[in-house]
Amino acid sequence: MQEKKRIVIGFDGSPAARAALMWALDEASRTNTPAELVYADEWPIWAPAASVVPSPALRPESYDRVIQQMLGDAVTDARRTHPLVEVTATAVPALTSTALVERSAGATMIVLGGGDHGILADVLGSVAAEVGAHARCPVVVVHGHPAGTEPVVAALDGSRHAPAVLRFAAGRAAARDVALRALDIRSHHSAAARGPVFDTLVDTARHEFPGLRIEAEVVSGHAADALIAAGDTAQLLVVGGRGLGAVRGLLLGSPTWRVLRHAKCPLAVVHETGGTVGAA
Repeated sequence: MQEKKRIVIGFDGSPAARAALMWALDEASRTNTPAELVYADEWPIWAPAASVVPSPALRPESYDRVIQQMLGDAVTDARRTHPLVEVTATAVPALTSTALVERSAGATMIVLGGGDHGILADVLGSVAAEVGAHARCPVVVVHGHPAGTEPVVAALDGSRHAPAVLRFAAGRAAARDVALRALDIRSHHSAAARGPVFDTLVDTARHEFPGLRIEAEVVSGHAADALIAAGDTAQLLVVGGRGLGAVRGLLLGSPTWRVLRHAKCPLAVVHETGGTVGAA
């Protein structure tokens, strides 16, 4: 029997990780999906040299106990706040990005905490970019405190990822019983009229989600600016992993940092997958 896929949460006990955990538990509760907390034990993987950083032999005896206590407390709290969600936790001896990418093959999504500003935002942003670029499932970076009544926003740029982006966004909006804003992202000089491919995708979503209110519109200008503005009134932004149009480079270029640092809601990065818009 194939193991049921789960929501994987990158967890280190920080406030950002705890916010990500709560977001993931809410998602797990809505979708009846198990949740797994993953702590990446990087000692001493990141060590530049044995003469500078302690070797494994010098690892404090209490180190493992502290990690297990932290994970145990988090699982206990999660089971108290979300008693219907199956919650487990594990520590993996690997870099954070490596541990999460490897876990992504058996996950419905990876959920990470995002920093609000400063060095923490840069560190978490680099991990999110690495995981988002290589994960085999959607990656959600949680920050901000959006209202539960705000719409889900899908950024469609005409790339091969667009159907998967709209599929994921429509599913999240339907589960939350909120509207979906589908944005046809254009460059500075594109026409204001919606494209036929965009209209076809939206029509398919309307057919497969007959009770979902979908607002379709064209957004011209810089992709990051458009998404940040959309995030002001959204509870989730959904973008493609490596778009071919205006959203191209969102993960690997400077727009990444702008969106991660300035968007006021969680950001989901979705890669190309097969199936129809409404597929699970």
